[in-house]
Amino acid sequence: MNISVLKKIILVAIFLSSANIGFGQNPILSENAKVSVLTCGTGNESYSLFGHTAIRITDPDHFIDLVYNYGAFDFNTPNFVAKFTKGDLQYFAVAHPFTDFMNEYNYEKRSVYEQELTMPYALKQKLFQNLNTSLASGESHYTYKFIDKNCTSMVVDIINKTLDTVAIVKNTDTNVTYRTILYPYFDNHFYEKLGTSIIFGKKVDQLGIKIFLPFELQKSLKKVQYNNQLLAKENKTLLEFNETPPISWWNNCYSYLLLLGAIVLANRKFSNQLYLLIMGLLGLFFLAVGFYSSHLELGYNYNVLLFNPVALALLYFCFIKNKKWVYALSLFNLAALVVYLLILINKAHLLIVLPLILTSGIVLVRLVIGSKRTSITVDRCSLT
Repeated sequence: MNISVLKKIILVAIFLSSANIGFGQNPILSENAKVSVLTCGTGNESYSLFGHTAIRITDPDHFIDLVYNYGAFDFNTPNFVAKFTKGDLQYFAVAHPFTDFMNEYNYEKRSVYEQELTMPYALKQKLFQNLNTSLASGESHYTYKFIDKNCTSMVVDIINKTLDTVAIVKNTDTNVTYRTILYPYFDNHFYEKLGTSIIFGKKVDQLGIKIFLPFELQKSLKKVQYNNQLLAKENKTLLEFNETPPISWWNNCYSYLLLLGAIVLANRKFSNQLYLLIMGLLGLFFLAVGFYSSHLELGYNYNVLLFNPVALALLYFCFIKNKKWVYALSLFNLAALVVYLLILINKAHLLIVLPLILTSGIVLVRLVIGSKRTSITVDRCSLT
């Protein structure tokens, strides 16, 4: 655990103890206590592109103002990258003083919105106790899953547990896919958008019926009813930044199109083979990750039809100048591209990968024509 998180946990523990409501006791809130869901805006770092969700407990009578955050993880975890890729990385909850929480988001220039929940006093008390028990017992530790288990879904789960019913459910955008829901979050982050488009498989093409993003929860809470009344009050803005993401000179579609255009126009043996090598290695990586990782979003990745590992075998036969196999494997890869294009007809990432499809198609057609011409020349020579 990094030092800053550890300091915050110690400070909160001291704070609660001084208020005579330590985690080991049954904390008692006053009638003036309030419970709310905080929705935090997006940032420019990859881990903050989708925003954040937390729960705030306020009790002015007991000088309590805490934020429970289920999005903490330890960068110092051994084999951090391997565990994250495998799907074994443990996330956990921490409690922050509200002022510290707000100072952090103010520093990062990220908006924060609040929705107070209209719970009766007994349920506020129950939620507060559930949160503290979760932290003290280790129940707040969970294995992160991009769609199924994250900071937003954990907040939904503990509130539903407190209400003793599945009150909070997805009630907006249930007719579009998870992939489509994700796309607006990648404005001015082109290569992150491209990367998620090609590494995510079949699961993200399912209809988005689960709440998995902070702003989805915010929208759903506006319509959720409990005991015949709306569960959440009107949205309140605590911090707001309307800054547009900085425009990158390289992280955009123009550099992407320029690079692929250069490969097509150059039509050099080295650039074509380097392109196929990269595509084949990426396909091999996608296959390996799909089998290795327990992240269901990475499984059944039909994008390997574009990033085809067979391209590596094709390169081998190019190297040994076996034109017969170059011709056959080029046709095989072209057939895979056709199948891939048919799969993508109704998918959200068709346009972003279309330049790659065209580039691959042109490179492969040139290989087919080149190997066929060589074969015809050899046949004519043998006849004479």
